[in-house]
Amino acid sequence: MTAKIITIGDEILIGQIVDTNATYMAQELNKIGVSVIEMLSIKDQTSAILTALEMAQNQVDLVLITGGLGPTKDDITKAALCTYFDDHLVENTEVLAHIKMLFEKYISTKMNASNLTQALLPSKAIPLKNNYGTAPGMWLKKERTVFVSMPGVPFEMKSLMIESVIPKIVSDFKRPHIIHQTIQTYGVGESAIAETIADWEDALPEHIKLAYLPSLGKVRLRLSAVGPDKDLLEKEVSDLVSEVLPMLGDIVYGMETADLLEEVVAKTLTLKKQTLAVAESCTGGKVSAAFTALPGASAYFKGGVVAYETLQKTNLLGVSESLINQYSVVSKEVASAMALGVQKLMNTDFAIATTGNAGPSKGDSDAAVGTVCIAIAHPKGVHSEIFSMGNHRERIVQKAVNKALELLQKEIIKF
Repeated sequence: MTAKIITIGDEILIGQIVDTNATYMAQELNKIGVSVIEMLSIKDQTSAILTALEMAQNQVDLVLITGGLGPTKDDITKAALCTYFDDHLVENTEVLAHIKMLFEKYISTKMNASNLTQALLPSKAIPLKNNYGTAPGMWLKKERTVFVSMPGVPFEMKSLMIESVIPKIVSDFKRPHIIHQTIQTYGVGESAIAETIADWEDALPEHIKLAYLPSLGKVRLRLSAVGPDKDLLEKEVSDLVSEVLPMLGDIVYGMETADLLEEVVAKTLTLKKQTLAVAESCTGGKVSAAFTALPGASAYFKGGVVAYETLQKTNLLGVSESLINQYSVVSKEVASAMALGVQKLMNTDFAIATTGNAGPSKGDSDAAVGTVCIAIAHPKGVHSEIFSMGNHRERIVQKAVNKALELLQKEIIKF
């Protein structure tokens, strides 16, 4: 079964917002065996909507549409649907009663005539109740394609997907099963991994595909299987994973339930009842932020210091001026001193330190742009390395964060 996703809104096309709706809908469809073949963002314009609907007609089984269903004049999706389905608007009494209830119980502003227009739906549409808003979802069919229109407000769309759209898709359509298993790796590029597992990959059966999903310092290997027998697919994928893991060795840090390396580190520290502190220069607090974004970080993360200025490395972390003068502020030696300093300051088992030149110009060091030094203080000492991470500032910083997490994980498993 195939689907297209259409999001309507000028705010998407001018970059004012990021289209997270399409991502969410694709994820939910994938869970029930629906393959999304295209995502399309279009203008709040009747002609654009009609063209998109016509292009999708009979190309796919299902079209999910979000946006343009509000009470204001720029919300034109319902009118466009009436044009496309040769239909007209009629008042739906159930939707009208729901709108009145929302205003009576939850909305402080007075209901006006434009709010009541939300109860006007194409006569051919099956309404889908929106528990959190006034704009209902609409289910329509033309020839072999089902069109589902939902409001663009994310929490309203998600509610409709879970409570109405997904259950109706499951009941109305016969779908194959889609099974994914993702292996998380770090520290080795995709070309090197591909060479290592080439024979294994070449032997994959036709209905099972491998995708390489690289990011800075990490590569995700996703196996996807499609077929009618869910149990058989799960066994096939599980067997294939068992075959490839020994080939990948210690670059594997988890499966798909652990998308983030910081989550793996966090779980390990929590399990071992060990603690962590961070001293950052070139990464500007992003390493600390990676941990504090996770629930329960207080169980292992004691704190971080952003010692961006050279003076703060000496004042806050106890790095000696002579060490800085001898090796420069961007050096393995200074990174090590920073890590040991914050480890002592916060009395932790482990500590991360980063110092480097992210550019675009040189700071307090003559080190080339892209040079990053990372140190990990552990219970028996400190380990530091130096890296060259290119010349793009944002990539340098994010690569430094990923590499710091990678080095920390390697040290943690030793103790």
